[in-house]
Amino acid sequence: MSSPVQPTLDGAIPAPTLDYHSWCDAVRPAFVAAARSGRLFTSFEVVKDNDLPEPPNPRADWGNLVNSLVRDHVIEHVTFDRSQRPTGEKSAVHVWRGTRAAQAGRAA
Repeated sequence: MSSPVQPTLDGAIPAPTLDYHSWCDAVRPAFVAAARSGRLFTSFEVVKDNDLPEPPNPRADWGNLVNSLVRDHVIEHVTFDRSQRPTGEKSAVHVWRGTRAAQAGRAA
């Protein structure tokens, strides 16, 4: 039994949200493509370049996705960048690249 969607105060019906697994299925191909490109990238750049949707729990899900890509040997950590890449708070961000297996199309 599904519950009806609660309209917002202005009467608009909010867009349906994806569950975590559906969201991962939707955004993972963009990260795999970035890994196969061989270039260095941050998660922010992949999200911005591909206009990816926000996850159900933004505080945890982006990190969970990236960690799953590391565990699956799709990406590897290269360095931290504090100044060259865009961040909202000028904080250190992880810089990633695709593994050799990902660049060769053996990991996805």
